[in-house]
Amino acid sequence: MNSQRLINLSQGPQQEGMWGLRPGAPVPAFLSLQVSLVQLCISGSPSNTDHTQKSNWVFQLHQMLSPQCLGQELQTKTKVTWLEGDILDAQCLRAACQGLSAVIHTAAIIDTENFIQRQTVINVNLKGTQLLLDTCIQASVPFFIYTSSIVVAGPNSYKEIVQNGHEEEHHETTWTASYPYSKKLAEKAVLAANGSTLKNGGNLWTCSLRPPYIYGEGSPFLSGIVNRALGNNGVLENNGKFSVANPVYVGNVAWAHILACRALRDPKKAVSIQGQFYYITDDTPHQSYDDFHYNLSKEWGLRPDSRLRLPLSLRYWLAFLLETVSFLLSPVYKYQPPLNRYLLTVSNSVFTFSYKKAQRDLGYKPLTTWEEAKEKTVEWIGFLVEEHKGALKKKTP
Repeated sequence: MNSQRLINLSQGPQQEGMWGLRPGAPVPAFLSLQVSLVQLCISGSPSNTDHTQKSNWVFQLHQMLSPQCLGQELQTKTKVTWLEGDILDAQCLRAACQGLSAVIHTAAIIDTENFIQRQTVINVNLKGTQLLLDTCIQASVPFFIYTSSIVVAGPNSYKEIVQNGHEEEHHETTWTASYPYSKKLAEKAVLAANGSTLKNGGNLWTCSLRPPYIYGEGSPFLSGIVNRALGNNGVLENNGKFSVANPVYVGNVAWAHILACRALRDPKKAVSIQGQFYYITDDTPHQSYDDFHYNLSKEWGLRPDSRLRLPLSLRYWLAFLLETVSFLLSPVYKYQPPLNRYLLTVSNSVFTFSYKKAQRDLGYKPLTTWEEAKEKTVEWIGFLVEEHKGALKKKTP
C-alpha cells in the first residue's frame, strides 16, 4: 500500500497549504488543488487510468474535503496521514518534514484587495517560506517545489502588453502591494536556496511554478464572483473588460506539480530544472476576465453588467486618491478603499504566457482540454446556483 502525508500549513483567510511526501510515495500537491492532486496521486499517470473515472473521483473528493472523509475514501487505495499546523511554527515544521523526500509548498495568503494587514501577509508568504526552506535543510529533504504566481512577473501597468511571454524575457513586478511583493521575494528565496547543503551532506534542489488565475471546481475566486452575481439579480461584475488573460484549469496546474517533482528526481532531467521557474498555463482561450466569467456562467442565466463604467484611466486615478486618503487616515482610522490601483491593473492588462518551457523540460502537456475543463466548471457553477436557490427558499417564510 502506498503511503503519503498530507500537510496543511496555513494562517489567515484565502490560503493554500503545504504538502510533503514520504520516500517512494506518489507525488501529491497543495491544498487549493488537493482535489485534483490527491486524485492524480492515487490514480497514477493518464496512461494507466481511465480519464472519465478520474473526473468523477475529483468531483467526489471535492464534496468531502475533511480529513476524516479523505481517510474513509482513500483507505483502500493509500494510507493518508493528515497533519495541520501553522507555517510560522518552527516546531510544527520540524515534525511535519521528518522523513519526507520532497515538499510542494504553497502556503500563502492571497490578498489583492489589502484586506489583511501587510505584515501578516509578508510573514506567512515570505517568512513562512524561509522557515520551511531552513527546515527542509535540517531535515535533509532534497526536493522543494514552490507554487509561485504569475503576479511575480507583473503586470506593472495596464498599458503594458505581454502576449505569449516566456521565461527568457525579463518580467518582474515592481508593485509594493503585500501579495505580489511577498510572493516575488519568496520565489527568489526558493531559487537562491537551490544547491544548498543538507544536514546529511546532500543537496537541496528547488524549482518554482508560476500559474496565472486558476479556475475550476472549488475555486474561491470564481465562487465569490458567481455568488455576488446571484445576489445581484444574476448580473456579473464588470471589472476586467480590457484584459486579455489565459486562465489555467486547476487539474492542469496539479499535473504540472507532479511532473516537476518527478523531473527533479530524474537525474537526466534535473540539471536543466534545478533553480528554474516555469509558467504553467494551458489551452484555455485567451479572453478578458469579464468574458471568461460570462462564458462559464451564462448557461445558468448569469449575464454581464451593461451599465457604463468610468474610463479605466479615471478609475485608476480615483483609486490613487482613495489610497492616499487611506494612508492619511491610517494613524487614527482604518479606511478600506473600494478599489486599488494594483487590482485595477492586473484585472485590465493584456498579460499572457506560454507553457513551452514547461513542455520542454518537464514534459508538461495539459491533462484536461479546454472543453473538458469548461464542462466540469460549468457543472460546478450549476451546483452553486442550485445551492443559492435552496438558501433563498429557506429564508422564505
